[in-house]
Amino acid sequence: MSEIKRDKTLENNFNLLKTIKGIGPIISIYLLVLTQNFESFTDARKFNCYAGIAPFEHSSGSSIRGKTKTSSLRNKTIKSLLFNGANAAALHDKEIKNYYKRKKEEGKHHQSVMNAIACKLVYRAFSVIKRQSPYVTLYAQNFKKNLV
Repeated sequence: MSEIKRDKTLENNFNLLKTIKGIGPIISIYLLVLTQNFESFTDARKFNCYAGIAPFEHSSGSSIRGKTKTSSLRNKTIKSLLFNGANAAALHDKEIKNYYKRKKEEGKHHQSVMNAIACKLVYRAFSVIKRQSPYVTLYAQNFKKNLV
């Protein structure tokens, strides 16, 4: 933690990441280290591939076989941390909780939904760092006020 406090950009990015429900200090530190303070990865999709949470279709030539799968060449540590964060977000973030319920009602498998939520967390992390502003939760009632 003292290393983060020495560098103002690291400290700022660390605090920004912690504003996202599901991303705490440990996941924040891992994201900062693995992305070299968000300089070595240009976008969230590439990081999701690196973490092994971006699904790819299993195909050979013109045939597509079975379900989509994630790569076995992955960083297992960050993937497990992101899944822990996804579980926490599914419990405490109203928007993600509703997303989880909707996908389960559609018949999606639990792990598939958790994988999608982990991807959402990474996308949120990259957007917070890009904008350099804390994560803001937008609820449906905010939009209803503006429409009336």
